[in-house]
Amino acid sequence: MKIVILDRDGTLNDASDGIVKSPQEWKPLPGALEAVARLNHAGYHVVLATHQAGLGRGLVDMATLNTIHALMHKQLAAVGGRVDAVFLCPHAPDEECQCRPPRPGLFELIGERFGTDLAGVPVISADPDHLAAAQQAGCRPCRILRPGPADGSAADAGVAVPTGVFADLTSVVDALVGQAVRPAPAA
Repeated sequence: MKIVILDRDGTLNDASDGIVKSPQEWKPLPGALEAVARLNHAGYHVVLATHQAGLGRGLVDMATLNTIHALMHKQLAAVGGRVDAVFLCPHAPDEECQCRPPRPGLFELIGERFGTDLAGVPVISADPDHLAAAQQAGCRPCRILRPGPADGSAADAGVAVPTGVFADLTSVVDALVGQAVRPAPAA
């Protein structure tokens, strides 16, 4: 089974304003929905692993988060794409859960539910904590650059050897499906 695990905020949608608290705030990044569709058409199961601290902080409720995800699924379907499953950590940063990156619990749960070894499974994210958790779970971290000013490197967050640094989700998908990789912009 071919699986790709995506972070949601900053990978699939714009998260420059912090926590996405309403469907109106959920805006896909340019080309991201089409990149997911390309993964699907290449035979990949696309899974989201996302920490949604807004739930734990009381900034968003589960009904609203479900509405946001329904919008995401509808927009994906409109371009021929789909996300097969959404796994989330609902805890605030100060809670000591095992599912919030940089802990690997969310990824381990994905492996258990899909009945697969996660060794080498690509995990695509702009979040260094997410990449550190992926690496601990045996996945292959693929770091994308956040739009806007340059951020810290994944190595700074404990990711020893990221698979690569890519400009955006489309660039990673290009590499995964065997097309030319667009280089990341110079920092």
